[in-house]
Parts: sequence; C-alpha cells; structure tokens
Amino acid sequence: MRILTGAASWTDPTLLACGRFYPPAVAANAEARLRYYAARFPLVEVDSSYYALPTAENAWRWDQRTPDGFVFNIKAFRLFTGHQTPLSALPADIRAELDGWPAPFLYYNDVPGELRDELWRRYTLALEPLRLPGKLGAVHFQFPPWIRRDARGHAALAEAARRMDEHLISIELRHRSWFDSPAATAGTLALLRDLGAVHTVVDAPAGPENSVPAVWASTHPELTLLRLHGRNAAAWNRTTQASSGRFQYEYSEAELAELAERFSRLAAQSAQAHAVFNTNFEDQGVRNAAAFAAALPGF
Repeated sequence: MRILTGAASWTDPTLLACGRFYPPAVAANAEARLRYYAARFPLVEVDSSYYALPTAENAWRWDQRTPDGFVFNIKAFRLFTGHQTPLSALPADIRAELDGWPAPFLYYNDVPGELRDELWRRYTLALEPLRLPGKLGAVHFQFPPWIRRDARGHAALAEAARRMDEHLISIELRHRSWFDSPAATAGTLALLRDLGAVHTVVDAPAGPENSVPAVWASTHPELTLLRLHGRNAAAWNRTTQASSGRFQYEYSEAELAELAERFSRLAAQSAQAHAVFNTNFEDQGVRNAAAFAAALPGF
C-alpha cells in the first residue's frame, strides 16, 4: 500500500503570488515550478484539464519534469461532467463544426455524437504520455450539484465509465440525494463498484446544499481517494476572483490527526491511497498536505 498526499494544483495564481512556497527564481519558470513541487510531494491533481482539453505535449513535459513514481491525477474536462462549457474552451476545428451555435456556451448533450466521440478520442490520447510511464493515477470526474441520484445521474456516471474503460476513474458527487439515507448510500457505492469507479471521500463544509457528507468507504481495489475542500462554509458559495478563494481553510492539528487516522485505516483496503487538498488559496494547500502527511500513523 502506498499513501500519497498532495495538492489540487501547483500553479494556482494565489499560490504563485503569495511567494511563500516557491523561491522567486522558481516561481517564474514553469519547468522549475513542477520540479520544485515534485521534490516535495509524490502526487498532484491537474486542475487545468477541467478548463480545457489537455495536450499530449504538456503531458510529456509533465512526465519529463517529475521523478519516477510521481503520480498525476487528472481532473476531467468540464464538458464531460455536465458543466456549462464555453465554446472558447473547445479546439478551434471543433468550434468550426459548431459554427452558428446560438450561445457562447453549451452542454454535453448539445454536442453532436461524432464530435463527442472525437473529443473523447483526443482526451484519452493526450493522457498517453503519463499513462505509458505509469504516472497517470485517476481521471477525476467531479459532477455538478444538479446531477442527482436518478436515471439521468446514473446515465452520466455510466457514460464516463464507458468512455474511460481503459483508465482508472474517480467520481465525486455533489448532490445530497446520492447519500441522503443508508439505502441511498449503499446503492451509490454499489453503483460505483459495478462501474469500476473509485468513490471519492469528500471533506467539505457541513450545511450547504451543494456539499455532501464524508462517506468513508472504498469501492476499488486499486485506489482509495480523499479530497479535502476545507470547512469554510461562509466562503463555499462565494463568488471570488480566483476560484481557490472559495476554499480558504487551514486545517487544525487536531482535525488533521483525526482525518489521517481514519484515512490510514480505509487505505488498507486498496493498493494505493491518495489524499488531495483542494484548499489552494495561497499556500494553504501545500501546507495542509505536508501537515497531513506528517500526521499519518507511522510517518
């Protein structure tokens, strides 16, 4: 069993601007930044792949700039998870095929089938430079709060699993219906097992309608995944200039000790376990991740 800890971004603008993690000479250079981060953590989640399709060129550079054994989890492109997607986020030739589209954005089901096939094809090809050397962890599908536990929601999850059948995928759900009763929780976990998907244990503020409880369960023998968003309920749905502003939170020593204990017990059910801190405001993500790693039993 390998327990890996890291942040959900190594290039958040507020992390670079705060000047507390990267030395000045490193912060200004993309290659030096990733090398510096990878010397301190064994895992990172790629956030940019949510906003636009990744490219094989960038994936190859990420491989070249990180040591053997380093792991990248890749956040799925927003179109594939049912989020509103600007036309500008699509490749130019795909946009040309949609010439005349009446809005500046669209959703997955708006895209003609042959273009959806092509987008998925390009997406999986772009991941090959990480998959081949064994540096690709999970492709993470964070579904929006309007994906409920109903026929539409089941179909969305099944589509992701079908399209990524040769990859390990993790699924994060954000509507409470998936976990609003013991029966619903059991059914959701059974569905993820049937799809061959990794359940994401979520640590997030309690109370907001678009947050779900932490369900401490593992559904895949290869990976246990914990994503930590902080517990700042006041900022959870706040509009901020940087998206990381919604996740401003520094975990206390007691909180991290309790989380580390629970996580280490659950991690024993899989070959590898990842703890990803999405508290990316300034250097909170990297500080939380380092403190969590230090709190793990036997560290």
